[in-house]
Amino acid sequence: MGNSNNKTILFAASEAFPFAKSGGLADVMHSLPKALSKEYRTSVIIPLYQFIDKKKYGISSLGENTHVIMGKNDYFIELYGCQYEGVDYYFVYSPSLSDRPFMYGPPEEGYEDNAHRFALFCQAIIQLLKQKHFDLLHLNDWQSAMSALFVKEESSIDTKVVYTIHNMAYQGIFNKDTLDQLGLHHDYFTPERLEFYGDINFMKSGIAYADGITTVSPSYCGEILSPEFGNGLDGFLQFHSSKLKGILNGLDDDHFSPQKDMLLEKRYGPKKLKDKYINKKLYFRSIGFNDPEKPLFIFIGRFTWQKGIDILVDALNEMAQMPISISILGEGDLKYRQKLAKVALKHKNISLFFGYDESVSHKMYAAADFLLMPSLFEPCGLNQMIAMKYGAIPIVHGVGGLKDTVSPLEKFDAKADIGYGIVSKKKSAEALATSVQKAVSLFDDKKKLNRIILHNMNVDFSSRKSAERYSELYTELLQNSP
Repeated sequence: MGNSNNKTILFAASEAFPFAKSGGLADVMHSLPKALSKEYRTSVIIPLYQFIDKKKYGISSLGENTHVIMGKNDYFIELYGCQYEGVDYYFVYSPSLSDRPFMYGPPEEGYEDNAHRFALFCQAIIQLLKQKHFDLLHLNDWQSAMSALFVKEESSIDTKVVYTIHNMAYQGIFNKDTLDQLGLHHDYFTPERLEFYGDINFMKSGIAYADGITTVSPSYCGEILSPEFGNGLDGFLQFHSSKLKGILNGLDDDHFSPQKDMLLEKRYGPKKLKDKYINKKLYFRSIGFNDPEKPLFIFIGRFTWQKGIDILVDALNEMAQMPISISILGEGDLKYRQKLAKVALKHKNISLFFGYDESVSHKMYAAADFLLMPSLFEPCGLNQMIAMKYGAIPIVHGVGGLKDTVSPLEKFDAKADIGYGIVSKKKSAEALATSVQKAVSLFDDKKKLNRIILHNMNVDFSSRKSAERYSELYTELLQNSP
């Protein structure tokens, strides 16, 4: 794999691009192990969902079958594997985990047995660690967090554990009875361990038992220690803050580059910015818009309160009356889909795509002049970085990773290694409409507009930076090994 280090890292997550993706976690589980594979022997383990195309990616059984007992039940587990872009991928097959049409459940709700499904996934990770030595296990979000506890229970495993919090809003909270169903001793049902207001909390396992904890941006790392962003775990995180660091996520330069992007009709870069306009004209033609001279504003993401979808919905009517075009791609709560559809029916300059389509999203970034990202909180966010690489200026709230990657236009410094956009401190529909009006004025000032676009396209948002920071953390933890 081209690395000079024999240290082995196993990443564990519920999704990884290109096999299974619902959000930014999947992108990071592709880009970070890939970036680190130059220095370490990296592997990734995820569930083998039934929709994953085994033939397309050359995924085959490793012939390693086992059984796991949780509570009173015996579960069959089979490991599959493949290699993709220099990284070894493991896939966990078990009927109750894998044989479902969705990763987590239908769009409106999670599966009732997700505690069992992902505890089983965590037990499968332990089985792999027993069969094959890894120096470090890097867990991500609540779905793999119980592995931290399971590792500490296994005296035969001497693997160091890092736990990354991608989003505090999703903690894996389940009924107390889940302890018995998973075969866990009630000693774990304490505030110092898994107990959370009478329930059990999978994320607490990662925080309590990992050797190192990270969040996906420096600003979010500070924010989650406060009640506003800590989602009930701010005090618990403060207690464990000595092992907490914020490391900004990055992009895979090969996947998110308008110069290399095979999904685009016309590739372009900072030196061929005029070719971006060709993508815009083609995109307008594909969605039935007929005035590419107007600025295009896009929104790509989940329709959830976190992403500020309420703010966007409330601002859309006013925005649609401006001389702009708006294109929205996403999936999520039915109530938001209905509200968006209702507004879009009134205005010919709004296009809607429900669902997620990787190809469409790339075409939207290439066509866009501005990205709408009014998140109420944002642990890191990749969309703003992708937009800037593709020459679209982000319109954001100054929170979390948005604060770390997008600086207000008023502070523009051509020498600074940070992107620039329209940043609002207020979180309201009125503030968003005002920001869009500012963007329209900026669009008319082509000299200033192009200066900002070119600067943003040249900022280094690559995963190489986060890989360097993680390498420092891994080295520190592994040096402290007994």
